[in-house]
Amino acid sequence: MPIIVTHILEGRSAELKATLIRKLSQTVAETLDVPVESVRVIISEMRKDEYGIGGKTARELGR
Repeated sequence: MPIIVTHILEGRSAELKATLIRKLSQTVAETLDVPVESVRVIISEMRKDEYGIGGKTARELGR
């Protein structure tokens, strides 16, 4: 059972996250030649002040 863990910044819609889950699942199923039903996807959302780039938070950088 493939398990995909992806980290994204907060703020994306439920619809966009559902699309991400669907497309990741399809791609992994095709690549690994497994049933799509066996693929698991975990989305971990980070607050913009919990992610840093070059010494600044994503919030400070306007991301």
